[in-house]
Amino acid sequence: MEQPIVTDTLILDPVILTNHIEKHFHARHREQLPLLIELANKVEAVHAAHSDAPHGLAAALSRFHDDLVEHMHKEEVILFPAMRQGGMPGIEHPIHVMRADHADHIETAEAIRRLAGNLVLPEGACRTWAALYEGLGEFLADFADHVRTENEQLFPLFEH
Repeated sequence: MEQPIVTDTLILDPVILTNHIEKHFHARHREQLPLLIELANKVEAVHAAHSDAPHGLAAALSRFHDDLVEHMHKEEVILFPAMRQGGMPGIEHPIHVMRADHADHIETAEAIRRLAGNLVLPEGACRTWAALYEGLGEFLADFADHVRTENEQLFPLFEH
């Protein structure tokens, strides 16, 4: 039986850690991003003339969604199964690719935050706009935890 993950605890079992990453972070991102794209499209359409509207946010989120889904798929199909079996010769190469993807994704997340005015709502913002920024804040925090978990806990288990 898997033990629950405590965020401030270092987990050294790659089976437990990869399962947690898939069930918690990957599943959550797959739920979050389509909803955020939908909300961003609504806010951009309704408030197109508003100077503080997050113009281009829906498109940026859509590109990020596509990139992240591809990245997670590579982890789930190639990297994580190898890690669950104790690694493989040359595993540092796909880990290096994943770390490079993470660096790119962090830059994209920062750009998305900027597009959304650092998640500061303008006065009189509608409920949809507020829901967008609240959800975006949750996604960005989850995403940062996801990257940190992989970069600081999982990958070091296989980098020698």
